[in-house]
Amino acid sequence: MRESMDFREISIKLLEKLGGKDNIRSNESCMTRLRVGVRDRSKVDIEGLKGIDGVLGVVESDTVQIVFGPGKVNKVFDAFSSLTGITKAAVKEDVSQAARENKEANKAKYDKPLQNFLKRIANIFVPLLPGIIAAGLINGLTNVINVSTGGVFTGIWWYECIRTMGWALFAYLPVFVGYNAAREFGGSPILGGLAGAICIVNPAMPLLAASGDSQIILPMTGAVYNPSNGGLLAALIAGVVFALLEKKIRKVMPDMIDTFISPLLVLIIGAVAIVALIQPLGAVLTKGIYLVMDFVYGRLGVVGGFILSAGFLPLVAVGLHQALTPIHAMLNDPAGPTGGINYLYPILMMAGGGQVGAGLALYLKTKNQKLKGFIRDSIPVGILGIGEPLMYAVTLPLGRSFITACLGSGFGGAAASLLHIGTVSQGVSGLFGLLIVEPGHQLQYVIAMLFAYAGGFLLTWFFGVDEKRIDDVYSSS
Repeated sequence: MRESMDFREISIKLLEKLGGKDNIRSNESCMTRLRVGVRDRSKVDIEGLKGIDGVLGVVESDTVQIVFGPGKVNKVFDAFSSLTGITKAAVKEDVSQAARENKEANKAKYDKPLQNFLKRIANIFVPLLPGIIAAGLINGLTNVINVSTGGVFTGIWWYECIRTMGWALFAYLPVFVGYNAAREFGGSPILGGLAGAICIVNPAMPLLAASGDSQIILPMTGAVYNPSNGGLLAALIAGVVFALLEKKIRKVMPDMIDTFISPLLVLIIGAVAIVALIQPLGAVLTKGIYLVMDFVYGRLGVVGGFILSAGFLPLVAVGLHQALTPIHAMLNDPAGPTGGINYLYPILMMAGGGQVGAGLALYLKTKNQKLKGFIRDSIPVGILGIGEPLMYAVTLPLGRSFITACLGSGFGGAAASLLHIGTVSQGVSGLFGLLIVEPGHQLQYVIAMLFAYAGGFLLTWFFGVDEKRIDDVYSSS
């Protein structure tokens, strides 16, 4: 989309195709998509949305997700929200009415407990991605600067100011996670933030303010209290528990004392639950995740890399890939076991390479001009790391091509595992992935991506092209 384009004009067209202002109940943006909640799906013109200049694709999920790409989506959102009058992640006051109207329409398609739960977890972390990406990049760059210069900038005010923005996000990430978790599950966000605060390692916390050399000993287990026990997962669980606890208490609390007694009880009961139950549970889950990651990455090696990369696109297809964000955040935490280097993310990034390779094979082999046009428009942004147009407009509708693209990307994942490629952050892929790859591993990243391209191309060329199916899907009529 051209920078000189009138984003207000685009937003007016979006609003029209979405059924008008009265049909909009929420709007927000993520890294590449404008996510719009609507009252009546039958009023939405999906094909019309796809035809608007600058739209790279449309995904129908619990919201209508319109793909614009990084950067552009923020400008579109600003213009669109000014027309709807709804701020980011906000919902119009008649949300209960909108929920009733949409419940039956979406029930058959989205009434899947696990899928819905994972989407709610994703909703907790998606708003945090800009900060996670920026802080990860800062940590990676400052580490390189420290090593290469021998710490020459240490103590200089401007350098330490920037460096603080890197470590502060991860140090206080439990607060933001707890806040968003409580909000997502219907509780008071500030109480969720306080739940997350208990999981922060900070000498000012009361449980750590022991006199002299004495330590805080927990009851029953006799273990020394560790505020970092359970980490980010403990904060996530705590935020959810606080929300559920608050709703239970408010349900039975008399109105006269509800305002001050209910929050007080939530904090007292919740704090004890965090220390005694939630943090130990979070620690078990965290250890389990790292053990699984170590097994897949360390023990299975290239086979594990192949499986992870080849299996990632199906998660994206159903919108569940964001549920992996908590794991990525844990891996990118400088205080974590991997020292802030995420070895999972590069493997998953290869999935886009398989799509590009498959798209190139289809373009060269098919005679269908409509499909060629779709691929021609999708390949450039696919190379840059925006894979939705290729997947939703090209490979997924064809079925067989989607499978060969997935399997082809597995070769890139195997190469990424073999070459031990890591990233200092998350949120981008494709060519833009070079910005977040661990310094010194850019060439290895390019090699792995070429393997993904080649795998997707060759498997699709020999096994993924069905001209009859192509003509059925992309008929000229």
